[in-house]
Amino acid sequence: MKPEIDYRFSELPEGGTTMRVAEGVYWLRMPLPFALDHINLWLLEDGEGWTIVDTGIGGEKTRTLWEGVFASTLGGRPVTRILVTHFHPDHIGQAGWLTQRWNAPLWITQAEWLYGRHQRAEDDGSRETVARAFYSRAGVSEEQMPALLERVGRYRKGVEPIPAAYRRIFGGETIRIGNRGWQVIIGEGHCPEHACLACPEDRLLISGDIVLPRISPNVSLWPQEPDGDPLARYLGCLDRFRDLPVDTLVLPSHDTPFTGLHERIAHLRQHHQHRLDLILADCAETPRTAIEVMNAMFTRKLDMMQLGFAIGEALAHLNRLLHDGKLARQTGPDGVDRYRTL
Repeated sequence: MKPEIDYRFSELPEGGTTMRVAEGVYWLRMPLPFALDHINLWLLEDGEGWTIVDTGIGGEKTRTLWEGVFASTLGGRPVTRILVTHFHPDHIGQAGWLTQRWNAPLWITQAEWLYGRHQRAEDDGSRETVARAFYSRAGVSEEQMPALLERVGRYRKGVEPIPAAYRRIFGGETIRIGNRGWQVIIGEGHCPEHACLACPEDRLLISGDIVLPRISPNVSLWPQEPDGDPLARYLGCLDRFRDLPVDTLVLPSHDTPFTGLHERIAHLRQHHQHRLDLILADCAETPRTAIEVMNAMFTRKLDMMQLGFAIGEALAHLNRLLHDGKLARQTGPDGVDRYRTL
């Protein structure tokens, strides 16, 4: 019996090299200094040149690996476009350097460009003030608080200056790259306006961080939008992939390419429903803080970086249930929010 999720490639491209995964589509991996230790990037043949999809994190190590790819893969043809799926550092970190290196334009959605420029800008301290209040309401202890506040300024460390001009990508448009038309499908929830690229005729999907083969994409609530509902946006955007062929080869930003897109989306929906059910059960008898809910959701030991994602995930699920009218929230005399099942 054929497995639901089929991983097509048993080997991985080594740093500074590429692997052909389809006609005119090349896969490369760049290292990341995190527990999730790599990102997949894509080189697309584009007539007399090449389009790069996503860039890797900022820093000399990534640039050196890129130079190796340029020497080994481009065949003397220039990079003519840098397309970025979203603003996170592992995706946009080298966009500034690459656009200058090749005198090529940055293609990105408006929200992702604006978020990236905003996050990289100098701050007057107000972001930290907002973050402290946000995490205090979640029940974060004073011992945990410094690690979460340190994240506020970390973005600049992994991102080269983002170009001041860009070509805006729109959901629903078709981008011609080489002999293919790639349809832009907008993903939400993981970030504001993530651009996925689909070529149904050739059964290809560059899914970025919206659909990953083994781990669930991070869907978090962040201090700048405390009343948001990112989980609703994420689950809603998954419907936009339903018309793609069942044997579509998915090219994700992490792990390896796979087929089984619709099965994987069903698994992701089940995963989030399980978490919502767990929270309702956990808050049924005793009102819980967001930190207490996080501990029920994530039973393994978390390092300080994982803590930020975990509390964001817990709050995203709590807000989904609040918006759905299944939870009530009350702020106690200590300034901490507690949630109970209705």
